[in-house]
Amino acid sequence: MGLFSRFTEGLQKSRESFREDVNLLLNRAPKVDEEFWDGLEEALIMSDMGGYSASTIVDKLRNEAVRKGYRDARDVLAALNDQIAGEFVDGGDAILGEDGIVLFVGVNGSGKTTTVGKIAKQAKDAGRTVILGSGDTFRAAAIEQLEVWAERADVEIVARERGSDPASVCYETIERGEQVGANLVLIDTAGRLHTSADLMRELEKVVNVVRKRANMPVRLVLVIDATTGQNGLQQAREFNGALDLDGVIITKLDGTAKGGIAVAVAHYLKLPIVKLGVGEQLDDLKDFDAKEYAAALIGDFGTE
Repeated sequence: MGLFSRFTEGLQKSRESFREDVNLLLNRAPKVDEEFWDGLEEALIMSDMGGYSASTIVDKLRNEAVRKGYRDARDVLAALNDQIAGEFVDGGDAILGEDGIVLFVGVNGSGKTTTVGKIAKQAKDAGRTVILGSGDTFRAAAIEQLEVWAERADVEIVARERGSDPASVCYETIERGEQVGANLVLIDTAGRLHTSADLMRELEKVVNVVRKRANMPVRLVLVIDATTGQNGLQQAREFNGALDLDGVIITKLDGTAKGGIAVAVAHYLKLPIVKLGVGEQLDDLKDFDAKEYAAALIGDFGTE
């Protein structure tokens, strides 16, 4: 099943909510006037894109409407998908597609450990040499969970008992990766509250150890739970400020009306979206395509 087909189901709530707002807007203001622009911006904000990104998209559409002489609101809406897709930045494919060490960070409950396991399975199935590192030594279930995924993916895992120093586990993982010739090292880290300065400093230590020991490029990926909405954007800001992130994975998009969070994160932080989680199954962790995502998020006003 393609990305759009899967998201047709997974982002149904986001799409239906947005289209309901737009249909009400068209009934009130079918002409391209100030009432229409204000209503469109409000509808975008309600889809969880955030005020700044919604305002930017509307401003770009205004300019396009002037250049192309749009007089009917439906002409503007037909161009909306391209404007939303244009908010995303490139580079997500390279983060997992190229050789390197990838650390996954995020708050508790974001789906981080499961996501790491799914990526390991996908990479191994694609013929790559993968090793896992269980850097979450605070939550016993995280170690066991990643061990299950390592067995399922048929990849080696470096894990220590609960309470071990996570930086040392990461160090050992990189060493073991060198020994077995791994070209993709995936390291899970403990969930951190982005509001806790002490926990973030501890995570910075882990990242610094990895960067000093690394024999390959190191990339940091934040895993965000889409259901947290604009709080997810705040998480991204805090983690990016502390760690200088390389990309974002957004999980739990199935059944949420907050799919616009991907647009907000990309717009505010200029970070690429690496993967999207739309369910619990292995194949529900999808590659990201900006145009398909925009179409799944709001629908296609040009053809419907």
